[in-house]
Amino acid sequence: MNPPIRSVVIVGGGTAGWMAAAAAARFLNDGQRTITLIESEAIGTVGVGEATIPPIRGFNARIGLDEASFLRATGGTPKLGIEFVGWGALDERYMHPFGTVGHEIEGLNFHQLWLRLRDRAEIGSYGDYAIAAVAARAGRFAPPAGDPRSPTGQLDYAYHFDAGLYAALLRGHAEAQGVTRIEGRITGVERDARGHVAAVRLEGDRRVAGELFLDCTGFRSLLLGETMGVAFEDWSHWLPCDRAIALPTARQGPLLPYTRATAHDAGWQWRIPLQHRTGNGHVYASAFTDDETAERVLMANLDAAPTAEPRRLSFRAGRRTKLWAGNVVALGLAGGFLEPLESTSIHLIQDGISKLFALFPDQGFGTVERDEYNRLMGDQYAAIRDFIILHYAATRRDDTPFWRHVGTMALPETLIRKLALFREKGRIFRYDDELFTVPSWVAVLLGQGIVPSGYDPIVDALDADRVAGALRQMRRGYAAAAAAMPALG
Repeated sequence: MNPPIRSVVIVGGGTAGWMAAAAAARFLNDGQRTITLIESEAIGTVGVGEATIPPIRGFNARIGLDEASFLRATGGTPKLGIEFVGWGALDERYMHPFGTVGHEIEGLNFHQLWLRLRDRAEIGSYGDYAIAAVAARAGRFAPPAGDPRSPTGQLDYAYHFDAGLYAALLRGHAEAQGVTRIEGRITGVERDARGHVAAVRLEGDRRVAGELFLDCTGFRSLLLGETMGVAFEDWSHWLPCDRAIALPTARQGPLLPYTRATAHDAGWQWRIPLQHRTGNGHVYASAFTDDETAERVLMANLDAAPTAEPRRLSFRAGRRTKLWAGNVVALGLAGGFLEPLESTSIHLIQDGISKLFALFPDQGFGTVERDEYNRLMGDQYAAIRDFIILHYAATRRDDTPFWRHVGTMALPETLIRKLALFREKGRIFRYDDELFTVPSWVAVLLGQGIVPSGYDPIVDALDADRVAGALRQMRRGYAAAAAAMPALG
């Protein structure tokens, strides 16, 4: 039997590095294993991942972060979903809410029941049956409580927060639990006879050896990409946005419990409300606009005065063909990038950490754990990729070259199958541990204007008037539950 790993070295800080360090301190620090993080204050981090999805709550809880203290430290606010403005058509908007939508009746999916009866005036929109959507539209929030089948029990939520403050909070948490931080710029990487990384060299003639290395070096991918030679799989033919301009503004008006994504001529703009400011950014395709025009568009669509200078970012959508090679595992931008349209960047870090711990190796670094990790993470990236592509492909806009391009581009076969099944009879299937649920797919598909030509015929076995009565009662219950929540403030 191979000896256990006794030294874990995390190369790079920021959100990815300190999430990994905090989790390692909680689950890997057995008193015999060292956990070291190397970062340089001279190297900046991207740090614009300020919106999240509900699994972040579980991560924070598992590493021992108290929610109230976390929100105070990071300027955080609750998030019930994402509002999309101008995506299906210029004058349309819809909400992708968190949590469940409606209730099954006799084991039949709620959206199938809704599809059958949607033409009845009293049935209302699909979003009327999502407590998160109803509360978000009203600017209200309360944590989920009570029976999980009750309206408030169906609610789920995530956070908006300052990514830099989150990394600082995690750093303090990790160092208090034994993680060693080393300040310094890396000047070289040493490899052993197997081709594994043996050590990294730092300025000042310092050397840090390790047995397992976590690459959190951002887009550079110093260890996985540059050292181990793992290639990058480019997805820009499906996701052509390759630039972003980030710009904070002063807090304006009451807080809203949701992120907003507003479509523009060659991309889209995010709005993320924090306690102390609002995060804004314009994600765009350089093939369809220039940087100066993109900045003017962003500045013209702010709702408050900027509090800093615009910050420009460049990127490519895609991922490394493997996320684990030899004794190196890449987390965050070192492993891949998908634009933050559905707030998945931090989740992919979290998911990578979770899967690594579930498949944690010994010093033999057998291929079985590594291959399974790469399969699982590859599938997760691809599933999230398809969900993001959906927002572009399922558009009826043809008012600019960008929207004509994304509305007619070739799609991944996996997404083609999903769209065909939904268009026919509203059927959606999840595979393995795919992140987005059936209600999420349905909310976006319907929100983008894709309405199935039919519904699952098994629904006809139920009496239509009885089902309509049940839906009316549900709808009233969600409206009443949201109205009883306090305003977010």
